[in-house]
Formats: sequence, C-alpha cells, structure tokens
Amino acid sequence: MTDEIKQRLQSSAEKCVSAYEGWSKDKKNPQARETLQEAVHELRKVASRLEIELVSSERSSTPQKPMKAPSHSSAKGRQQTPEGKDGNKSAPSEEKQKSLDKLKKKPAPKDDGGEE
Repeated sequence: MTDEIKQRLQSSAEKCVSAYEGWSKDKKNPQARETLQEAVHELRKVASRLEIELVSSERSSTPQKPMKAPSHSSAKGRQQTPEGKDGNKSAPSEEKQKSLDKLKKKPAPKDDGGEE
C-alpha cells in the first residue's frame, strides 16, 4: 500500500505544480482555476490517505491502551457559571445585557377588557 501512496503522492504533486504554473500565467482563466482546484483537491486526498497510513502504523507499533470513555455534558448536569446560565454558553455582551435588563424592568401590559 505504501508504494501506491508514494506513486499517488508524486503524481498528484506533479499535476498540482503543473496546474499552478498554468493558473499563475493566466489567473483570469476559469479553466485553469478549475484544473488547479481539482489538483489541489486530489493532493489533499492523497495527504489524508498518508495521514491515515501514518496513524495506523503508529497504532500497530504501540501497545493498545484502553481508552477512557469521554464524559458527556449531560452526565455532568447543568452547572451555574459566572459566564452564563449554562456552562456551555459565554456571558452576554454588555449591550445585550442592557437590553435584557430593560426587558426585565418593563411592566406587564394591563388587560383592560378582562375580569378582575
């Protein structure tokens, strides 16, 4: 598999350089731009494949350690923080806080036609 990755990496890098040279000569040419974008995309795909190969080879060479399950935010419960009501939200801006304060101070509208 590594020879295949090496071949793809060399090929896509050459195509990317060639497409870049074509685009740099005529940056307003939409075909040259599209060709370069496709070449860059292919290069990214090869780089991603290479990263996967790197990680998998790293895993096979090191002993497996049991992974601790991540704690979920709902398991922790909602925590009151100085930043906001929810631990996941940040504090409102000063302007927003002033607007909220104004809304809190407004008296409730009176119902003129109802029974009391």
